[in-house]
Amino acid sequence: MARIVIGVGNDLRGDDAAGPETVRRLAPSTSLIPHEHGGDGPGLVGLWGAHDDVVVVDAVVSCDPPGTIVEIDALAAPLPADVTWATTHGTGVAEGIQLARVLGLLPRSLALIGISAKRFDLGAPMTPEVEAAVEAVARKLSTAPPSRRRTVSPPIPGGGS
Repeated sequence: MARIVIGVGNDLRGDDAAGPETVRRLAPSTSLIPHEHGGDGPGLVGLWGAHDDVVVVDAVVSCDPPGTIVEIDALAAPLPADVTWATTHGTGVAEGIQLARVLGLLPRSLALIGISAKRFDLGAPMTPEVEAAVEAVARKLSTAPPSRRRTVSPPIPGGGS
């Protein structure tokens, strides 16, 4: 069965482009269904069904250094309070998942991959650390399924400072 990979973010806001850019860099595969989602969190619910395996990639704001990759199984437990899913809308990924939970519309599996970000200025490019993490996540998703537990990877060496 194919996995749906949803890249959430805004290309015009620096590191917030991490999600959509990750989806664009996925290797072509019949086992992956890529979606770019620039809209609000509740709009995510319409991108999956109850029997789907889903991965959501988004920029996050955390105390981790930029470029740190955080993987979370969103069905195993509530999202951690120390990670904020970046949004330029009124509601974001966390609110969309909570809405799906309340409505009974969660997919069969739901992995969140957050890339710790620092720059969200209008018109700014992605930082080198986030750019390196995007490449690493795209490579990983193209070759293997994400883990089902929370893991934190340090920033990619050579990603810049």
